[in-house]
Amino acid sequence: MIKLFSSSSCASCRKAKTWLKNQGLEFEERNILTEPLTRDEIKEILSLTETGTEDIISTRSKVYSKLDIDFDTITFNELVAIVEKHPSLLRRPIITDGLRLQIGFNEDEIHQFIPREVRRVASRRMTETLIQMDLENKRYA
Repeated sequence: MIKLFSSSSCASCRKAKTWLKNQGLEFEERNILTEPLTRDEIKEILSLTETGTEDIISTRSKVYSKLDIDFDTITFNELVAIVEKHPSLLRRPIITDGLRLQIGFNEDEIHQFIPREVRRVASRRMTETLIQMDLENKRYA
């Protein structure tokens, strides 16, 4: 199941939610400001990142500035505790299915959450359409 971790004031979160709905994908949405992530969820998200804190910490957030912490010098457990206490530190939306992770909304990357078989069928149809268009163009040339 796809999980969408968001906040109500986040425009990118609304875009992600709309995109998932338009694709007919089932997902669970949770506002991380009103219902913060658990320790285990934070650890799971961190385990899926490529660069750790750089992927998930919003350096533009007010909390980031106020805390004035060098995230490169703290331990993993300290990081988890800080994020647990200050969920607004996280970039949003966070989209995961337990295997894949996307931070922020990127229309090209979010396609990874469409099941592989559905992507294959769509790709096949697109190829067939392009071949048909090419044949028609040659016929009228």
